Amino acid sequence: MFQNPDERQRCALLKSVKNVAVVGLSANRSRPSHGVARALQAFGFNIIPVHPAINEVLGQKVYRHLADIPVRIDLVNVFRRAEHIDAVVDECLALGLKALWIQEGIVNEPAANRARDAGMTVVMDRCIYRDYKLSCS
Repeated sequence: MFQNPDERQRCALLKSVKNVAVVGLSANRSRPSHGVARALQAFGFNIIPVHPAINEVLGQKVYRHLADIPVRIDLVNVFRRAEHIDAVVDECLALGLKALWIQEGIVNEPAANRARDAGMTVVMDRCIYRDYKLSCS
């Protein structure tokens, strides 16, 4: 059974990262991904949008794939349905990325366990904004 890192570990993770790739970041202001990413920008994180169908959001260039991003990715924050998490994990593992945050309401235990077993720090079914705001800021 998958278990998230505890509050102290999640906060330590969030305080250690700068570049956050947001997979599934929408340009639609009413979508949770947009509001969360905008808030993370305000907290000082460098948001790197990943989406196949848009070119710019929140003043940032959008990349089609994690592999296209030209800077080091410290954390991958995912706003995709559970059935898409396996592909995101595959991409993270191929790139040797170290941390994955799967947003609140999204659960794919086999994919999360596979990422964790490969050495990634994985948080699943938690809101990155809420965790940062309530525990780390």
